[in-house]
Amino acid sequence: MNLFDYPASPSANLLPEDGTVYYWGKIMPAEKANACFKVLWETVAWKNDEAMIFGKKVVTKRKVAWYGDREFEYTYSNITKKALLWTPKLLSLKAITEDFTGESFNSCLLNLYHTGEEGMAWHSDGEKDLKKHGAIASVSLGAERKFAFKHKRSKETISLFLENGSLLVMKGQTQDHWLHRLPPTKKVHAPRINLTFRYIVEKSNGQ
Repeated sequence: MNLFDYPASPSANLLPEDGTVYYWGKIMPAEKANACFKVLWETVAWKNDEAMIFGKKVVTKRKVAWYGDREFEYTYSNITKKALLWTPKLLSLKAITEDFTGESFNSCLLNLYHTGEEGMAWHSDGEKDLKKHGAIASVSLGAERKFAFKHKRSKETISLFLENGSLLVMKGQTQDHWLHRLPPTKKVHAPRINLTFRYIVEKSNGQ
């Protein structure tokens, strides 16, 4: 990969206030992005996601996987998951992401959307296991999808399309003040894999 073909840093913060979101655009050529997608599709330990909604367990069509430096436990939607250890391909993608962002990550939550009809509702990544105001780097592979932000107070919305092989980073107070989602659409029939690299804070025995 010739780094001079890709932006060394994003041009501007996408959010007008109360947070920081940078979009690098494509950080790898389509051929490499497609090859990464194929390897992840075939080798990741995908499972249907689960969530507790109003006391009832709901199983989604969307599939997920959780990897990290160690067998971290991570809880969201009142379901606790345990991380698997990195695969070689995930370590490679983590290194690329860290090179571009200058951030360090110790875990990754992956999402597999089979078609555009699978999406994600409005939410913020404010789980107590995550590093406070730490960066979350999102790498998109496969189908291009719309991604949206909504301010919790003003309700202002901002949208963009995440390209195959692209990188987006949320950091600072973004999760405190903004929701984000991947809206479903019937216009997209191809699958998408999203990798969200994060930093989990481990609690000491005294906590």
